[in-house]
Amino acid sequence: MRIRTAAPLALAAATALAGSLLASAPASAASHQGGLHLGKIQYDSPGKDTRTNASLNAEYVDIHNNGRSKLQLRGYKLKDDTGYTYTFPSFTVAAGKTVRVHTGKGGNSAAHVYWNRGSYVWNNTGDKARLIKPSGTLLDSCSWGRGNGVKVCH
Repeated sequence: MRIRTAAPLALAAATALAGSLLASAPASAASHQGGLHLGKIQYDSPGKDTRTNASLNAEYVDIHNNGRSKLQLRGYKLKDDTGYTYTFPSFTVAAGKTVRVHTGKGGNSAAHVYWNRGSYVWNNTGDKARLIKPSGTLLDSCSWGRGNGVKVCH
């Protein structure tokens, strides 16, 4: 008799625990609601850090426009923890599109812009990327510790 009454109690307890775990899932697990945000960050370019332009350009940050209209990014800034700053020139990202900000040198296009640096920006052992509006307001940020070289922020 006790076994039969214990089973429903155990089931109820397990259900309550599962419900509370689901209710406390981190907000970052939810899909991004819209607007401009940081996406994938390749903070450690694959292979050896040779400081060649190809290696520098394999280090990048994706910025995604999840909104319903194109956005002009002139004056937006991308910053790291040490203060390295990329400031967008006149650049439009279409609705639903992503722009990739490469560390090295290259020619800007609709989907790629280049920081034109000769050295790496993102720290492989931990850093924080910040996307800042021209007004100085923090729009989005994403941080990481030591890992596999890639961070998916949203």
